[in-house]
Amino acid sequence: MPRTIIPAAVSLGPSLRPNAWDLAVLPLALAILWVLAFGSAQMTTPYNIGDPLPISLDPGELPYYLMRSFLRMAAGLVFSLLFTLVYATLAAKSRYAEKILIPLLDVLQSIPILGFLSITVTGFIALFPGNLLGVECASIFAIFTSQAWNMTFSFYASLRTVPHDLEEAAAMFHLSIWQRFWQLELPFAAPSLIWNMMMSVSGGWFFVVASEAITVNSQTITLPGIGSYIAMAIAEKDLSAIGWAILAMLIGIVLYDQLLFRPLVAWADKFKFESLPGEEIPTSRLLDVLQRAKLVRALGAIPAFFWEWSLVLFHKRTDGLSKSGEKSFRLPWFDRLWTVFLLGLAAFAVYRIGDYVRAEVGLDEVLHVFLLGLITAVRVIVLIAIAAAIWVPVGVWIGFRPRIAQTVQPIAQFMAAFPANLMFPVAVILILHFNASVEIWTSPLMILGTQWYILFNVISGAMSMPSDFRAVADNLGLKGWLRWKRMILPGIFPSFVTGAITASGGSWNASIVSEMVSWGDTTLMATGIGSYIADNTQKGDFPRIALGVAVMCCYVMLFNRQVWRRMYRLAEERLRID
Repeated sequence: MPRTIIPAAVSLGPSLRPNAWDLAVLPLALAILWVLAFGSAQMTTPYNIGDPLPISLDPGELPYYLMRSFLRMAAGLVFSLLFTLVYATLAAKSRYAEKILIPLLDVLQSIPILGFLSITVTGFIALFPGNLLGVECASIFAIFTSQAWNMTFSFYASLRTVPHDLEEAAAMFHLSIWQRFWQLELPFAAPSLIWNMMMSVSGGWFFVVASEAITVNSQTITLPGIGSYIAMAIAEKDLSAIGWAILAMLIGIVLYDQLLFRPLVAWADKFKFESLPGEEIPTSRLLDVLQRAKLVRALGAIPAFFWEWSLVLFHKRTDGLSKSGEKSFRLPWFDRLWTVFLLGLAAFAVYRIGDYVRAEVGLDEVLHVFLLGLITAVRVIVLIAIAAAIWVPVGVWIGFRPRIAQTVQPIAQFMAAFPANLMFPVAVILILHFNASVEIWTSPLMILGTQWYILFNVISGAMSMPSDFRAVADNLGLKGWLRWKRMILPGIFPSFVTGAITASGGSWNASIVSEMVSWGDTTLMATGIGSYIADNTQKGDFPRIALGVAVMCCYVMLFNRQVWRRMYRLAEERLRID
């Protein structure tokens, strides 16, 4: 008997008359609409290349600059979320697509933000001639590249580690691919995804300075924003302006936390796989107000109606018992052919890049840059190991205490969002004052903005650990190292790997701004591939920029394939909690 496609009823309530909660929400809604309208108008003003866009260090301009930067960050977050849902799902569901998409993601993650800007800015400006929107799009795209990869890796890891009993329940209910995604996979991944969204937004502030300074035809276009304000304050050695920038960012991050992330964390708590008895439930006053506002519920019923309708429309067409409902069988010969094709395509790309670089810079410099990459690789390995040793125990301790996690969340967000560029003056002054080694003491700057990926992911993994797993460990009396070995490390391992891989990639990117630091007219340069790329970017030497980016990509891909991917497989096959 054919199934009738009738969506579940969505109740709009007995009356749509506004209540007191609607009156509380109205000012906030009007303020958000005004910011969106005003900010959009400012981002689409007429502009021609060569026109000046002056930046003032007057603290009174900071609210306007902060609004412009926040709108760019919000736009980048929206595009990153859409990209994550599509890209990660396709990579997790198709073994053929996975062989392309995951290595490609490794490459994209390893390309420095300066590389993306130099490649895309001309195209975006050509799309919107005579308008500032082209430059704004280039900046938003650069911010997108600083957010999307972490979210994509997190969602991909969640899709690959859905517990077996949930998968069996989905099979028993004969859920279609569409129903399975919306009713099982996305809810299961939501808590971890939201934590990584927070981390992506916070980590994006590290690169906001570079994203708001666009270079076209040897001319730098400085967009109004908090990043440009910080860059000018550093260039002019204005410590008071830096202090005002820190205060403005603190206020902005608190607003972001209260208006967006805290409500999302409280809402996503219902999707946790399991909770411990008596565990503190995350709360959000704004979420409570929105849920009690009658008109908000009525407006929310509209997308809910279409969502329910889609679940009925895209139901499974078979009962799962007939031959048509069986999974398609694998073709070993096609798998091998597909692998050979991809290897051939990669070899051709490597040949073309190598031929271009050899013709422009010579083989000796190629070997020199690989040596520079090895020096940076040693720094990355040491820093990731130190960060893991510090933040894994801290993250587990916080994740097992949800009430503390709510308190720590905005603090961690601020620390993650704190631009490491603001520490450059301190680093330069201290290195010069104590005559310290530039090679050693500029290295910590690489991890300042990326170590938080490990902390956030470990907190998320600890919070989502199944209660029965923890209860069994308590009943068996596991303590000390044995408890860590048998319960905690297996439970947080997938989340830790996600955090470590993004922290590693972020550290490689951060090397560009950390191995060559400036304070006014004083510049310190450490030996490494990051300083090589940054120096040649300032000189406009595109062949050497391409060489540096290509070598960095090779190192990042080597690490991802030989270290992090093997850890992913270990998490999926042996350390999976069911």
